[in-house]
Amino acid sequence: MKTDITAIILTFNESQHIKRCIESVRDFCSNIVVVDSYSTDDTKIIAENLGAKFLQNPWLNYANQFQWALDNASIDTEWVFRIDADEYVEANLKREIVKALSQADEEVCGFFVRRKYIFLGRWMRHGAMYPIEVLRLFRRGSGRIEQRWMDEHIVLEWGRSCRLQGNIVDDNLNNVSWWIEKHNGYATREMLDLLNLKYGFMFSDDVMTQQAHGQAKVKRWLKTTVYAKLPMFVRPLLYFLYRYFLKLGFLDGVKGFAFHFMQGCWYRCLVDLKMLEAEIWIGDEQEPAIIKAILKAKLRLAL
Repeated sequence: MKTDITAIILTFNESQHIKRCIESVRDFCSNIVVVDSYSTDDTKIIAENLGAKFLQNPWLNYANQFQWALDNASIDTEWVFRIDADEYVEANLKREIVKALSQADEEVCGFFVRRKYIFLGRWMRHGAMYPIEVLRLFRRGSGRIEQRWMDEHIVLEWGRSCRLQGNIVDDNLNNVSWWIEKHNGYATREMLDLLNLKYGFMFSDDVMTQQAHGQAKVKRWLKTTVYAKLPMFVRPLLYFLYRYFLKLGFLDGVKGFAFHFMQGCWYRCLVDLKMLEAEIWIGDEQEPAIIKAILKAKLRLAL
């Protein structure tokens, strides 16, 4: 079943997930590269025992780390597969990938797959959560990752893409406290991207707007031209109501309410709260370089 694919997995303290992830890709990927940001648990031991190539690089953000992997992992396979440590590949997608690559012509440079999100053991089927199509498999050299702090995508610089029907499953086994802390970090990153729309203090990667299509492009357009212009703290409530009622999130049960409320409303309120705080720091300042310096000092991030 193995094909000419290198799987890239980014890790930090992923001993709970990394075995499941590697085992889901090693029967169809010829190479597996784990790029770790100096874990303190058993991630390295587990990954190397399962035959993965293990590299380490300091963490800045997901986009920077993945691009570092593309540039430094000495990838020599024709195809590259992106998968997160807390994800795994379902059997039907494995078979679909093997078949699709055997039939792909030279113009095909990427494949979208479907992502299935699990929360507290329940599949979130509704609330605009499924199917979410993500480009995860691409021909080496034809794609790169957007340099953004949040919601980064792989985009093809040439060639065309195809869609597969199988699933990557996002099933994080950590507890709710960990989930909340993760989204606290996400909120800081999303706040930076939204502030950048207003002040332009960071490089803006607009490749998505120019080259992407389908779900990702529509969602990016809605976020930057509609959602970002709505009043703070009103937009999270509207987004939750849209997901929970119009997109039938209520069909996901009690766990679905918890997820759609926390991820669709609470999290986005947290983004707005961080933006409100950042606007106080910025004050009347309009110079992008000074705004960047203020945020860098306050957030202690390498912007």
